[in-house]
This record gives sequence, C-alpha cells and structure tokens, in this order.
Amino acid sequence: MIDWNEKFARKVSRRLAKERVGWLVTVGSDLCPQPRPVWFLWDGETILLFSQAKARKIVHISKNPKVAFLLNTDEEGSHVVVLLGEAAIDAKSPPADKVSDYFKKFRKGIAELDMTPEEFGREYPVAIRVKPASLRGW
Repeated sequence: MIDWNEKFARKVSRRLAKERVGWLVTVGSDLCPQPRPVWFLWDGETILLFSQAKARKIVHISKNPKVAFLLNTDEEGSHVVVLLGEAAIDAKSPPADKVSDYFKKFRKGIAELDMTPEEFGREYPVAIRVKPASLRGW
C-alpha cells in the first residue's frame, strides 16, 4: 500500500496530476512486457485512461490485471517513477468526452488528432482504471 503522505509519494502525486503521458505496461500472452504510451488522468487514488475497444492491452488486462505504470524520466535518467498495481476495465465510467477533468487536460491533444470530443469518446470507448499498490523511484 502506498502512503501518499510520504514525501516522495507526494511528489509523484503532483507529477501524476500534471503530466500528460505515462507508460502502461501490460503482460502479453507470451509473458513478455508490453509497454505503450498513454494519456491519463490521476484522481489521487487511481489512474484513468481510455482505449480503443480492440486494443491488445484490453486482452492483456482481462487475462492478467497486473500492470506497471511509469512516468518519463529527464534526459539524464533521473526522476524515475514506477508504480505497480492492477488494472481493470471500468464499465461504469462515462465516455472520455464526458469526464470533464480528462477533457480539460486533453482538449488540445484531441483537437490535434482532428477529432471532436465526441469522436474521441467513440474511438476510445473503453475506460481502464489502474490502482497503484506500490511505488518506487528516485
């Protein structure tokens, strides 16, 4: 269990709230790690991201919910953040374009994809929540 009041964890929480891209690592059927960059929203307890319905990460999570979530380092390899936890499909989540904090954070990126918020919501309809259980880094 992560103590989010601990100094390093507070720093990580601030980064999670601010940063736009993280790396979700799922486990493929061949047990090989499968990293991919994702847009995400941190709510203080879970990481919310949206996926295309036929993405391999959906299959991976359904077979093995264990995941890692990483933030980018600086050019020197400092500011490492590795969260380990479990991911689950969140069938109760509204679409991305109806999650106001998500939409605010990614409004510009969605426009740069030449998509309306509604189109984005239809293209990425599967909500995934990652619940971090442990944290390491420096």
